[in-house]
Amino acid sequence: MHTTTLMANAIRALAMDAVQKANSGHPGMPMGMAEIAVALWDGHYRHNPANPTWANRDRFLLSNGHGSMLHYSLLHLTGYAVTMDDIKSFRQLHSKTPGHPEVDVTPGIETTTGPLGQGIANAVGMALSEYLLAAEFNKPGFDVVDHYTYAFVGDGCLMEGISHEVCSLAGTLGLNKLIALYDDNGISIDGKVEGWFTDDTPARFAAYGWNVIAGVDGHDVAAIDAALVAARASAKPTLICCKTIIGKGSPNLQGGDKVHGAALGDKEVAAVREALGWTAAPFEIPDNVYTAWDAKQEGAVVEAEWNTLFAGYRAQYPREAAELERRMNGDLPADFAQTLAAAIAGCVDKQENIATRKASQNAIQALAPSLPEFLGGSADLTGSNLTNWKECVALRSGKPGNHINYGVREFGMSAIMNGIALHGGFIPFGATFLTFSDYSRNALRMAALMKLRSIFVFTHDSIGLGEDGPTHQSVEHVSSLRLIPNLDNWRPCDTVESVVAWGAAVGRKDGPSTLIFSRQNLPFQPRSSTQIADIAKGGYVLQDAPGAQVILIATGSEIELAVNAAAALAADGVAVRVVSMPSTDVFDRQEAAYKAAVLTRGVPRVAIEAGVSDFWYKYVGLEGAVVGIDTFGESAPAPELFKHFGFTVENVVAKAKLVMAA
Repeated sequence: MHTTTLMANAIRALAMDAVQKANSGHPGMPMGMAEIAVALWDGHYRHNPANPTWANRDRFLLSNGHGSMLHYSLLHLTGYAVTMDDIKSFRQLHSKTPGHPEVDVTPGIETTTGPLGQGIANAVGMALSEYLLAAEFNKPGFDVVDHYTYAFVGDGCLMEGISHEVCSLAGTLGLNKLIALYDDNGISIDGKVEGWFTDDTPARFAAYGWNVIAGVDGHDVAAIDAALVAARASAKPTLICCKTIIGKGSPNLQGGDKVHGAALGDKEVAAVREALGWTAAPFEIPDNVYTAWDAKQEGAVVEAEWNTLFAGYRAQYPREAAELERRMNGDLPADFAQTLAAAIAGCVDKQENIATRKASQNAIQALAPSLPEFLGGSADLTGSNLTNWKECVALRSGKPGNHINYGVREFGMSAIMNGIALHGGFIPFGATFLTFSDYSRNALRMAALMKLRSIFVFTHDSIGLGEDGPTHQSVEHVSSLRLIPNLDNWRPCDTVESVVAWGAAVGRKDGPSTLIFSRQNLPFQPRSSTQIADIAKGGYVLQDAPGAQVILIATGSEIELAVNAAAALAADGVAVRVVSMPSTDVFDRQEAAYKAAVLTRGVPRVAIEAGVSDFWYKYVGLEGAVVGIDTFGESAPAPELFKHFGFTVENVVAKAKLVMAA
């Protein structure tokens, strides 16, 4: 039996055995893509199992992540720290081999996949990062950034709309080091896809500007290898269309939907062994197969060669080498804290009454000179989101830049940003209107799950955007974003809070942030230096009075209303504390003593936010009150809308007196 056949059958055996033991999983894709994996990993994929985070490794992403046993098998067989015991623990609690691949759980996994289409989107982000870093740092004779991004995709990935968004952009930008291998097996969970998916996929990708290699036999290692050689020579991103049989090797189930997402059963597993001539016991791999797959020695050689190259680069270009290492490590420049402090001080000096979306742009302008890793963008709303800055350069095909016009592709933008963050070397931020965060939502969730430093900028944050009406007016969005674990959401009230929020998002290495800004102008709020320092705690006392009888809690544009209501109450002899809470997520992480000092126990509370009210009862209690909006908005000028929906001094005063009397 040919060595490559043995190598492919090892994948099939491990996949079916692990799924059978777990009685859960997807054996069909790993069995069907086994030869494709052999062709790529044995012939082209540059990596080092002993150092999964080597900077110049090729990136491999399993966009069709349900077939995770394919990736786990490859990692185990090539020599990563994924043991046979790990394979046996497939889909078990706290194992290295969860149901879908998870970055930072399994050595060698580049991204968390499972929600179909996002893996190929992450791959676009990684390929874009490689291109931009190479353009910035490579020197004649020193291609220190030089690697490919490979993605496996299935029918499901291509049916998801995000694949259109990201692959269209990848073709426009000409990301030629992106190579996708399409598992064209014609089967999804519901059966044969010909009933609901009849796209001419090669024509579709050719229209995007991709190099398309169609009609490849996905079970012919030599044919796949030849396609990969051709792909690497192309000046365009490449899609290799591989015709495969799902569950290949299963005599009674291959080619059908039954093998997609369920264990084969003991009887069929035995039949597979007989059909393949695979005589090894479950979870046993013959020594000659291990030897054929072992990539440790070759991996050590390719990394050592790169280390030698980088040492020469460092000797000749020490500043660039240090900068590349800093950025790939995710460390901020040494002067960042000083730059941030100066930006905050500048806001205090100017005391501007401007929209927080403009305050955000001012913050970007202040921070960008010290952050060459900034990679900004917008989903066709740059002039409204204000995520550009004076020195930024627009990215175009063949022309590197640090500002991306993503087009009307909110979901694609967000998932590409995640790929950029995963690759390293950049801090990505991208923007749209807050109400369109719905289009991005699953990518936001994945950023939070993967603990990525992706920064999502959302402007036009409430009914305050006015005449565009309820389709564009966010009501539930801020509260719903707060429900995503590990996502920090900031809704600043003025220029100072805006720049502090930017500083917090940039400085956060263990998760993403949303920065939520107004369309309308908001007044500057005076503060002491202590109060300014406390903004970074997510919530703080903005105004106080001795013996406060009621606490008004607000965010964003409603801080102005809280301050004015406090003045009216004071005129009536009521002592009021105003708490600004730009980030409830960050505030909730503070020590109990600090939170109790801000929200004094026993003092009645009223929360004010131009959004759904339910969220705020966790702070005001059932005996407290919320000035919110639990309907959709209306089309009218913003001042009329705030009055119509009860965001008035009179209403806040009435609510405060009501809770005080309770």
